[in-house]
Amino acid sequence: MGLQPAATDVHADIRAFESFTLVIITVITLFVLALLIYVMVKFNAKANPVPSKTSHNTLIEVVWTVAPVMILVLIAIPSFRLLYKELIIPPVDITVKATGYQWYWGYEYPDLKDAKNKPVSFDSVMLGDADRKQQVKQPRLLAVDNNLVVPVGKVVRVQVTAADVIHALAVPAFGIKIDGYPGRLNETWFKANHTGMFYGQCSELCGKDHSAMPIAVQVVTEEQYAAWSTAAQKSLSDANKVLAAMIEADEKTTAVAQR
Repeated sequence: MGLQPAATDVHADIRAFESFTLVIITVITLFVLALLIYVMVKFNAKANPVPSKTSHNTLIEVVWTVAPVMILVLIAIPSFRLLYKELIIPPVDITVKATGYQWYWGYEYPDLKDAKNKPVSFDSVMLGDADRKQQVKQPRLLAVDNNLVVPVGKVVRVQVTAADVIHALAVPAFGIKIDGYPGRLNETWFKANHTGMFYGQCSELCGKDHSAMPIAVQVVTEEQYAAWSTAAQKSLSDANKVLAAMIEADEKTTAVAQR
C-alpha cells in the first residue's frame, strides 16, 4: 500500500498527498457503504409492501451536488501546490542530460569537460547475473555498469530525451517521472536529502528489452562528488574507482566510530 521511502522533499509531499487522499477515499467509501446498508434494511420489500413514489428531493439534490464539489476543491488545492513544486525548477547546481536508447541509458554532464573539451558522458547498461557483485548486494535487474553520480543536497536538473522511441525516466524515491521523446528535450529536477543508491526504471513500453534498462543514481557527499567529477574528466573508470575507494573508507571509519 505504501510508496518508497522519500529521498527528496518533493517525494515526501507526494507521500503526504497520497495519505491525505486515501483518508478522503476511505471516508467516502464507508459513507456510501453505510447508505447502501441503510437503504437495504429500511426500504426493502418486506419493510415496505407499498413502495414509495417519491421522485424528487431538493435538499438531497443540493447536498450531492455541493458535497462532491467541496471534496474536489479540498483535493485540488494541495494537488496544484504539489504540481507547481514539481514543475518549477529552482536555481540549478548541476545539469545532467539523460538519453534513452533501445535498451540502455546514456548520461552527459554538460558542465564537466574532458581533455578534448567535450562534456563528460557515458552509457549505463544493466549488469547480467554473472557481472553483479553479490558481496555488495547489487540488486538483480537494477544494477548497472556505470551509475549516475550526483551530490547530496544539490539541485540537479535532468534533461531527458530519446534517440529512437519514447522512453521514460522514473526514480520513485525522488518523486520524478518524465517521458523522453526523440527530437524533444523535457526537464525535471530533484534534490536528494541523503546519500545512498537509488534505483528506477524506464516507465514507457519501448520494445522487447524495456525491462532491461534500469536507472541507478548514486548520491554522494560533496567531497566525494568533487573527487569523482575531477577524475571523470580524464577517465570514467578511474573516477569510479576513486569514488568506490572513498565510500569504502568512509564506511570503515563510520563502522569503527560506532563500535
